[in-house]
Amino acid sequence: MEYEPVIGLETHAELLTESKLWCRCSTRFGQAPNSQTCPVCLGMPGVLPVLNLQAFELALEAALALHCTINRTTFFDRKNYYYPDLPKNYQISQNYCNLGVDGYLEIPPDGDPRRVGILNVHLEEDAGKNLHVEYPGADYSLVDLNRAGTPLLEIVTAPDMHSVEEADSFMQTLRQVLLYTRVSDCKMQEGSLRFEASISMRPAGSDGLGPRVEIKNLNSMKAVRGALEYEIRRQTAALKEGKTLEQETRLWDEVRGRSGRMRSKEQAQDYRYFPEPDLLPIEVTDQTLERLRAAVPELPLARRWRFCREHGLSDYDAGVLTDQQEVADYFEACLEAHDAPKSIANWIMNEVLRVVNERQIPIGEFEVPPQRLAELVRLTDEGKINANVARDIMAKMIETGKDAPVLVEEAGVEQISDQAALEPVIDQVIDENPGAVRDYLGGKKQAIGPLVGQVMRLTRGKADPKLANRMLRARLDEMK
Repeated sequence: MEYEPVIGLETHAELLTESKLWCRCSTRFGQAPNSQTCPVCLGMPGVLPVLNLQAFELALEAALALHCTINRTTFFDRKNYYYPDLPKNYQISQNYCNLGVDGYLEIPPDGDPRRVGILNVHLEEDAGKNLHVEYPGADYSLVDLNRAGTPLLEIVTAPDMHSVEEADSFMQTLRQVLLYTRVSDCKMQEGSLRFEASISMRPAGSDGLGPRVEIKNLNSMKAVRGALEYEIRRQTAALKEGKTLEQETRLWDEVRGRSGRMRSKEQAQDYRYFPEPDLLPIEVTDQTLERLRAAVPELPLARRWRFCREHGLSDYDAGVLTDQQEVADYFEACLEAHDAPKSIANWIMNEVLRVVNERQIPIGEFEVPPQRLAELVRLTDEGKINANVARDIMAKMIETGKDAPVLVEEAGVEQISDQAALEPVIDQVIDENPGAVRDYLGGKKQAIGPLVGQVMRLTRGKADPKLANRMLRARLDEMK
């Protein structure tokens, strides 16, 4: 019997706020341990939480971007459990009336797009962080409560994914949506975007669900992919041997590349949820909903399809350009100055992104603004400079801040596209390179390359290489 996986994901994204969910403590990452705390996030007796309105609206905007139905009246619940990094012994979360429900996210697999259902989107507080001492004989751990109370968005999918590739596409697409809406900075290395995966196996083609295994300790998308691949192999092998799988929680060991049992899976009632008595229900007004709905930008997948449809780009090119909102904005700003989508796209992907990636800077810090890059591309498209010269000019634009036409004039590198001007150079190259000429006439078509190179050398790179190639071939073909 063949089996197929059924996969669901839980995503936790720290919201892009300067203060915590219930108090004014900073959410800045990397500060001294326990330096960003107060009686509220330390869970001291008698303190009361006050909702951070910006966090609530960011969560609401994310729910709208994920096409959720918004509960116009929503409230918070207490999720009771003990853990060393949760001083109150409960977490303020949402269970009975989530902020958004019944949404979806479209993912771009090979072929038609797929919708992954979003069961709910809710807002909660993050816990602190346990730091386990890693030297022989250590018998204690440390607790840093700087993260306690940080606004956390939880997004729970339906079990709609059936391959590791679909799960990976979902994670990548969701990250883009959260970045486009500026809900979270999604820095996984800082813990602001985290995933937990659930997976079961069933006979291929059936509709049932097997015992669900939840996998924790997934610190990267690579870890999620590795854990899912391992669990598919492990569970499939067990089922083929006639073994019975249990519903459980497992931890992923990235060093060993395997999961290990953590505990049998608890049920929701184990958390003893009840409505949070210190917070009033929240009414979402029509005005708030429409204001936030209008703030949701064009999302990455829709923008990708539009770039293909309106600008004639390939799906790959459109995917690269829309991966980051700032790059997509830069591309469209270039088009306003020079309507040549393919040329602009090639320059951004091959030259601009190369520079910003090498220097590890956002495109907003790139010294050549869109209008000036478009001017450089226009000179290339019009045949006034060739591609090699254009790359040198862009480097000088970065260094000097000057415009492309000024630098072209100063350097005297305007491309020679006049056939009459190139004819004596073509004659000279043929006369001075008899060996390459014999090779070409003998059937070695690749010998044309060195001859074109000589034309470029004699013209100090100013000749139009395509024109030089055509003229050389024509002249040599006449000699046969």
